[in-house]
Amino acid sequence: MRRAIVLAAAVCAGAAYAESTTTTTSTHRSSKSKSKSKSRSRSRSRSKSHKTKHKHAHARMSVHASATIDHGHDDKPDHVDPLAKTRFTTPPDATDSPAYHYGSLSSEKCLAELDARKISYKRETARGVATPVRLTGPLHGVVFHGDMAEKDRANSPHEIADCALVLALDDFAAEILVPHDIVEVKHYSMWRPPPESWPADQIAKRHPGAVAIDAAHFVKKDGTVLKVLDDFHGAIDDPTCGPDAAPHPVTPEATELRAIVCETAAKRIFNVILTPDYNYEHRNHFHMEVTSGVKWFLLH
Repeated sequence: MRRAIVLAAAVCAGAAYAESTTTTTSTHRSSKSKSKSKSRSRSRSRSKSHKTKHKHAHARMSVHASATIDHGHDDKPDHVDPLAKTRFTTPPDATDSPAYHYGSLSSEKCLAELDARKISYKRETARGVATPVRLTGPLHGVVFHGDMAEKDRANSPHEIADCALVLALDDFAAEILVPHDIVEVKHYSMWRPPPESWPADQIAKRHPGAVAIDAAHFVKKDGTVLKVLDDFHGAIDDPTCGPDAAPHPVTPEATELRAIVCETAAKRIFNVILTPDYNYEHRNHFHMEVTSGVKWFLLH
């Protein structure tokens, strides 16, 4: 009697083989047993490989998510995605920059500089903030305020800023915004309170430390409003400044917003400037930050 063995290939990786035969002999049983053993071995190998790949993929996603949430500011070499690393600059004269100067000031010296510039402010109490203040007047004619009803601004935590950030905003207004005829900047927040568990005597970074502003709308003297969400026309991972940078499409509003960002970056007023070119979370604002104790700058 002829023996017939029909093997149906597995429909996906790791699926068991389907076998059919018209007769059974000891030789065939032995062959079939070996085939099943090999199949189980291959299945275990594939399963192990799949788990390893899944684990690595999950790790990559976790690292990317962490970099997105933290903006990669804590430690430049270790906590940013590879693309963001290429946006860092470490100029030899970094210690001469306004950002470095403001981030290095003690509370006493920072407040003394506010007073010397005749900036209108009042002292505040804010957990995680080195020298919390609230602006009570414009900076060189430019008003900075949250995107909320006027009646809510006086007590809003988002209106609190660290003294170092206020000095940077004062430069930003005088050197960049006034020449562009900007008279008002609406932001989403400066201070975002850290968790209740945050130690009262520990200084925070970024928004929990009130050293960053999320600027969303720039209002000009003639009433024109430049909105980052509608007018920047960027694309994630595109260069923001330089010969290869350009909005999509090119419009007067997009060109001016781009000029505001790039002129500010050139002045080194802030250590960090993140735009809609960085990621989806920044599609509607410019994140501008003074980072204490660092000699690098990030523009993305």
